Amino acid sequence: MEGTWQHTTVLLNEAVDALVTKPDGIYVDATFGRGGHSRLILSRLDASGRLIAFDKDPEAVAVANAIEDSRFSIRHQGFAALRELEAGSITGILLDLGVSSPQIDNPGRGFSFRSSGPLDMRMDTTRGQSVAEWLATASVEQMTEVIREYGEERFAFQVAKAIDARRQERGPLATTTELAELLARTVKTREPGQDPATRTFQALRIFINAELEELQQALEASLNVLQPDGRLVVIAFHSLEDRIVKQFIAKNSRDEVDRRAPFAAPRPMKLRSIERVKPTADEVKANKRSRSAIMRVAERTSA
Repeated sequence: MEGTWQHTTVLLNEAVDALVTKPDGIYVDATFGRGGHSRLILSRLDASGRLIAFDKDPEAVAVANAIEDSRFSIRHQGFAALRELEAGSITGILLDLGVSSPQIDNPGRGFSFRSSGPLDMRMDTTRGQSVAEWLATASVEQMTEVIREYGEERFAFQVAKAIDARRQERGPLATTTELAELLARTVKTREPGQDPATRTFQALRIFINAELEELQQALEASLNVLQPDGRLVVIAFHSLEDRIVKQFIAKNSRDEVDRRAPFAAPRPMKLRSIERVKPTADEVKANKRSRSAIMRVAERTSA
């Protein structure tokens, strides 16, 4: 049952405190998850405020549909669909990246190497290829590139070769356990305390859901849909995500000079960096999945 898997929202108060600057504003929770941030945002809004939520996961959408509040709406879409919103209409956008605990803890979703389930990993189970389907046909070169780029796995080539050999000998991988066991035999050294499957599972999940590409699209869309002084709040859980967010904010927090017209006035900056926040020691102790979280906050300028 859905209720079996609980989710503890990371940086709950910090994110909503940074996001909600006007109680009558229009806000976006671009990753509804199980609604922890959304419910607190709604509690901060007055009768004229609005909250628009997005999520690719049908299970998350089902939870959102149970919220009876005329100020709230949910869209079964990824956050790249932010670009569909009206320009300059949004007071604040929250992006809480990564995988929710119900997704990780439900073996049927295939996100975790710690329990046996189908090798799926799709955020949206209604469309697209599963990881198992992709691994059944991907070339060694394709697998190596994905595992190296998105997992930063130094044994990416060896892993790809082992997957190829396994499918030739016994057929394609079908379960998380099969892949985890193969990785345990193939990845010979790793960081202390890290399972040999960690980096490859991360890489396959990011790739199959196009997570980094969608993040880039959502960040670019935020510049168009945010009002002047509107807030962008992003919580990242690994270095690949955080690097994209950090570089995006840095790039748009300075005046831009057109090198083709060096004497023209520079285009003014579009964002103002506000703060970088990490979970407190108490939060990490209470929820170990929060330990890698980094929240960055920026504000849209009037340019």
